[in-house]
Amino acid sequence: MNPMPDIPRLYTALAEWCACLIYVLPLRGRLRGWRFWLAAAGALAVQGAFLGPTGGLPLPFWIPCMAAAVGLMFLFLWLCGGAAPLDAGYLCVQAFVLAELAASLEWQLHCFLWPDGAQRAPGFLVLAGVYGGVFLLMGWLVRRHLTPEQRLGITGRELGSAFIIGVAVFAVSNLSFVSARTPFSGPYGAAVLNIRTLVDLGGVAILFAHLLQCGELRIRRELEAVQNVLQNQYIQYQQSRESIELINRKYHDLKHQIAVLRAEPDAARRGAFLDAMEADIRQYEAQNKTDNSVLDTVLTSKDLYCARNQITLTCVADGRLLDFMDVMDLCTLVGNALDNAIEYEEKIADPEKRLIHMTISAQKGFVLLRLENYCEDQLAFEDGLPASTKGDPRFHGYGLKSIRYVARKYGGAATVQVGGGWFELRVLFPQSGGGT
Repeated sequence: MNPMPDIPRLYTALAEWCACLIYVLPLRGRLRGWRFWLAAAGALAVQGAFLGPTGGLPLPFWIPCMAAAVGLMFLFLWLCGGAAPLDAGYLCVQAFVLAELAASLEWQLHCFLWPDGAQRAPGFLVLAGVYGGVFLLMGWLVRRHLTPEQRLGITGRELGSAFIIGVAVFAVSNLSFVSARTPFSGPYGAAVLNIRTLVDLGGVAILFAHLLQCGELRIRRELEAVQNVLQNQYIQYQQSRESIELINRKYHDLKHQIAVLRAEPDAARRGAFLDAMEADIRQYEAQNKTDNSVLDTVLTSKDLYCARNQITLTCVADGRLLDFMDVMDLCTLVGNALDNAIEYEEKIADPEKRLIHMTISAQKGFVLLRLENYCEDQLAFEDGLPASTKGDPRFHGYGLKSIRYVARKYGGAATVQVGGGWFELRVLFPQSGGGT
């Protein structure tokens, strides 16, 4: 086998650091500004300090050292990128194979230009050109598909499949360093680098396609969850409408019965009994009259629920302003907004503080839906929406996401803020209701 000088370990450390950096930057983790760059410089120093002295170790120690280097890459992605552990592990596999490609490609060109293995000053220009080209191109691709608003949400199965791909790529690309007597290795130095570069290139392509597929599956899961929310709200509206119509019919019948009973020459106690009876059933009359039958149905259903659970719900709404909305979208918007508020108010121990107020009004050519509910907590926000406080945030928070989806559908926007003891949701639409 024609020996070829090994890739300098500092070049490998730099490639691994750069590969991590292109995944860390789009995430905007917990560190910002000079603190981030100080931590990043520390990560590069640690990576170089570890890989440099371990370059001359015997072959049995090579795999453990590479595993430790990958562990340092994981810590960089996890701590500086703010990624979840599964996400950080997934991105670590992506970054490691990318670093292997950049280091192999650069060294292959270097050895082609200087086959005697000598280190020459122009070699640093090759290093800068190859690393700059590979990482800038990959960084541009990554930023299109990895943003703080689009968390990966990697599952254990997705991480496992990416890990298997990464291990297979690493094993095949480095097989020639272990044995030249296999169908997948080469006896000559140039062939070894050719195999390594091509296998790493294929690995990067496969893993990037895997990243895109995971993103598409995540978006599909979110859309399905949002659609389920929309469908559930519409079903609730239909059920509420049927229940309210039945209640109103019963109310109408009882009013006639009471009128007949009042005409009877009975004692004062009967009159008192009938007064109490009438007061008891009055709460079931549909009192919400907004000039929008769909809105009236949703509000009445929620009002009845609030009355049973000692929640004070007040509403001042001009329902005609929402006539441009599809029935399902209107149910989703108002139903989810009230459901979120009711769910929070039910956790408040003092019934006097269980307060919800909603208004729908016209303001300067826009329709403003504003919902406020009493809030005792300081909430953390992600992507402009409150972070879930439930066990698995992947399966919660779709109520507010569906509200934002409906708002954008009609050319509007939804915003949330917390302050002064109140949680406030504001949804603004163009008064024409034109979507984009």
